[in-house]
Amino acid sequence: MRTGPGRLALVAVAGAVAAAAGCTEFSYISKTYVGLPPQVVTIGCNDPYEVYDQRRERKVLIVSNGLREFTGCGLDGKDPALTRRRRFSEAAATYLRETARETCTIVGETVFTDLQTEFVYSCAEPIEKPGTKVPRLPGRY
Repeated sequence: MRTGPGRLALVAVAGAVAAAAGCTEFSYISKTYVGLPPQVVTIGCNDPYEVYDQRRERKVLIVSNGLREFTGCGLDGKDPALTRRRRFSEAAATYLRETARETCTIVGETVFTDLQTEFVYSCAEPIEKPGTKVPRLPGRY
């Protein structure tokens, strides 16, 4: 296999694009969820997930814990990636139910990292006006 200046430039460009994509995700998450207090929802065998709820945009960011992703209950030594989508979806649906939005359904999903997934949801009810008292789950702190 020959390695010339063209191939090295292609590798450099691919690396820059990958790095920029990570920065873009971080920027988006920071801008969308900044200032929101985390709430905690528990699924399965008391596995807690942090939830950041952007109610006006009808989006939730579900955040797992790195240690749980490798030692979490119900994994039985299996690769956590095999159950990640189901667990994160279950956490989002449970959160919506526990915050009195039983009629809401998940309509979109964006996986940012192994620890962060955003879900977009749709509800029959109109979006609450600013200042409306809404059900909240306890946070970690």
